[in-house]
Amino acid sequence: MVDTTARAPAQSRASLRVNRRLTFVRWVRKTHGWFGLWGALLGLMMGTSGVWLNHRAVLKLELPAQTQMNAQLALPDPPPATSADMAAWLQTALKMDRPPNNTRVEKGRPVPWAEKGAHDKPLMQPERWFFVFGGPNHLVQVEYFAGNRSASVRTTSNGFFATLTNLHKGVGMPIPWILLIDTLAGSLIFLSLSGLILWWETNRRRRLGIAIFGLSVAATVGLALWPMQ
Repeated sequence: MVDTTARAPAQSRASLRVNRRLTFVRWVRKTHGWFGLWGALLGLMMGTSGVWLNHRAVLKLELPAQTQMNAQLALPDPPPATSADMAAWLQTALKMDRPPNNTRVEKGRPVPWAEKGAHDKPLMQPERWFFVFGGPNHLVQVEYFAGNRSASVRTTSNGFFATLTNLHKGVGMPIPWILLIDTLAGSLIFLSLSGLILWWETNRRRRLGIAIFGLSVAATVGLALWPMQ
């Protein structure tokens, strides 16, 4: 006689483990698909612009339909005292519909060409303010040195590919766009991990997969550490 009473609990536990594993794999597969759908359009855009940026130097690719114009903008008397006041004044003077996307202030510092010990007090470069208005297709950059009576204004109008690469690099983009790109980065991390999990759980040729993965890691590290010419 075969004792089936002792075998039944073991079979039940094994069946429970299999069911949990299948439930986990189904959840990972379904979530993997939804995350891929969320990042499909952004991934296509980033991939296209990434190929363009990666090969633009070697293939001598130029951004078509990109025009730049430099000008000097006279300041009021008295000029704005702070960077916040300057930003508000520039928004009105340049007829921008929103405040600058980015404001940067560089403190005054010794000029780089001053010889050490040549003066008791080194020549100082005045405080410098940077402002960026607009978006990826139309960018206005303002540079101002504290104490000057004018500010330098550079206006850039971009075509399709230039706009696409600016979207890729986040040039002139507001915080909501940056946060959106962060969600894409998080999706890519999840897709990578979930893809590895799905492969591990559904593929029995694991030694070959581990060898391929190890080779890809070694190639990536090797190229990253390759000496620059």
